[in-house]
Formats: sequence, structure tokens, C-alpha cells
Amino acid sequence: VQLQASGGGLVQPGGSLRLSCTASGSIYSIDGMGWHRQAQGKQRELVASITSDSTANYADSVKGRFTISRDNAKNTMYLQMNALKPEDTAVYYCKATTRPLGASNKYDFWGLGTQVTVSS
Repeated sequence: VQLQASGGGLVQPGGSLRLSCTASGSIYSIDGMGWHRQAQGKQRELVASITSDSTANYADSVKGRFTISRDNAKNTMYLQMNALKPEDTAVYYCKATTRPLGASNKYDFWGLGTQVTVSS
């Protein structure tokens, strides 16, 4: 199973970006998915998560600005980020709890990350 994240870039404060994360490979099912971020010199933190039936949860710092969603038919998760602030600058990682084909257990898989920089 591989996760590919995309959509990062440089944006001015107040701007918007949309991140995507697509899971591929020998997948039987995908349960929870989520976006995490790690700013330079800081620990990785959870930004938003979404269950298989699209129940979403957000970190307090992004509530009202970010929206997480998923398209189960495409094995893809999105993060719409609006009203971006300089403190949102970080590498954003996607994670998926997945049951690979032929496996009886679920495992967490991580994407490589995509850089988001908010600066004027």
C-alpha cells in the first residue's frame, strides 16, 4: 500500500490550498484517514481525521478554516485549507489505516508529505 500526497505549495496569508492523498496498491479496505503536519523544530500533530463513513474531527487551531473529505471510490482524501496563516506552514502528511488484501490485521500507512508554506 502506498499513499501519495499532493497539492502543497507557497501561498500568501489568507489564501487557500487543497491537498489530496491517494492510496494505491493491494487494498482490501481503508478505515480512518487523517492529515498530520510537522513544522520545523516541532512535533508532528494531528490536523484533521475522517472515518470511513466521513465523520470528521479537527484540531482546534484549524476548525472553521480547514475541511477534510474523502472519496471512497477513488481511495482519496482531501484537505481544503482556507484562510491560511503563517503558523500553518509545515510538511503535511497523510495517514490511512488500511487492511491490505490477504491480511487479517489493519496497519497504518503514511505518505511522504507535501510542503505547505504560508508567507507574504
